[in-house]
Amino acid sequence: MDGIKEIADSFGAELKHRLPKQRKTQRTKLALLVATMLDVRSANLMELAAGLPREADRTDMRYQWITRLLGNPLVISDEIMEPFSREVLERAAAGGQPIVLILSKVSDRHQVLMLALRCGERALPLAWRVEETGGAIGFETQKALLDAVVSWLPEQATVRLMGDRFYGTADLIGWCQECEWDYRLRLKGNLVMFDGADKTTTGKCARDRVYSLENVDLTGRRARTHIGIIHDPGHAEPWIIAMSEKPSYLRTLEYADRWGIEPMFSDFKSRGFGIEDTQLRYADRLDKLILVMSLALYVRVLRKQWQGEFCRCSIDVVGGKLVASTISSAFDTTQVRRRKRANQWRNRLLTRSIATVSSLPI
Repeated sequence: MDGIKEIADSFGAELKHRLPKQRKTQRTKLALLVATMLDVRSANLMELAAGLPREADRTDMRYQWITRLLGNPLVISDEIMEPFSREVLERAAAGGQPIVLILSKVSDRHQVLMLALRCGERALPLAWRVEETGGAIGFETQKALLDAVVSWLPEQATVRLMGDRFYGTADLIGWCQECEWDYRLRLKGNLVMFDGADKTTTGKCARDRVYSLENVDLTGRRARTHIGIIHDPGHAEPWIIAMSEKPSYLRTLEYADRWGIEPMFSDFKSRGFGIEDTQLRYADRLDKLILVMSLALYVRVLRKQWQGEFCRCSIDVVGGKLVASTISSAFDTTQVRRRKRANQWRNRLLTRSIATVSSLPI
C-alpha cells in the first residue's frame, strides 16, 4: 500500500507540472487510481477497489469512490492526455522521420476508436473515442478524433496515417489529402474502382496480380488515390493499400508499421489490464477507465524514455515496495498471473462486500 501511495504522489506531482490548472482533488484522485491500476493490473472495478489504498469500512465504499471518479464529467480525457501526447509527438518528430499514427479499434466488445503513435516496436495511445452504437464507428467520429490530435502536432511535422480495412474509405482518404498527410490505408476487396473508363474492384485487381495502380478513382465518391497490392506466399489475403505516394513493393510494405499497435493492445487486453473483463456499460465511464490505463502505460513505458529508443518500464514488487525496472515488454505475464491469483484470494475474503456491490449500478 505504501508503494502505491509513493507512486501516486510522484505521478500527482507530474500531473501538477503538466496540468497546473487541474483541480487538486481531481489530480489526487486520478493519480491514486493510476497507481492502483499499476499494482492491480485489472479493469475489473471490484479488484481495483480491493487494491485501493484508501481507508473505508467496506470495499463497496471504495468501489463507489471509483465509479464517482469515472463518472465525473469534469475529467476530460483529451485535456489530460494533451501534454503527454504533445511530448511524445515532439520527440517523434525530432528525428526527422514521419510521425506514424495508427487508427484502430481497441475492442470488439466495445466501440472504442483509438489513435496511437508508433514508438519503436510498439505504440502509445494519444486519444480515443467511445461510442454507444450497434455498428461500426462512422467517419464523423473518426474526423473528430483526428481533428483533436492535429492541433497537438509540432509545426512542419510529416505525418503518415495507418488504418486497417475498416478505415479505408473515400472520406478518410479525402481528409488526409486535405491535410497533406501521407497515408497507408488498407482497403476491402469489394470496393469499386475506376481506372480511366474501366470499372473493376480492388479484389479483382489482386486476383489478377495487378500490384500497382496510379491515380485511380475509388468508389462512387471518386476519391483519387494510388493503390499498392501485395499477396505474399502463405498469406490468405492480399494487402490492398491506398497510399499517397506512387506505389512500389517497399512502399506498400510500409503498412506493416501498423503492427506496432499490437503490443499496446496486448497491454490493454489479455497480457495487461484485461479491458475485456470490465463490466462497464456507460461510454463516459469506459472512456475515463481507458484514460487511467493509458496514463499507467505512460508511467511504465516512458519512465526510462529517450535512451536511444522508447524503453519499457515495469513496476515490480521488491521487499514489499513498488520499484521500477526495465523489461522487454510493457507487462510481465508471470507478474500478471501472480497479481490475479492474489486478487482472487483477496476477493474471496470480501464475499459480503461483493454481495453488496452486486446490487449497485455500474
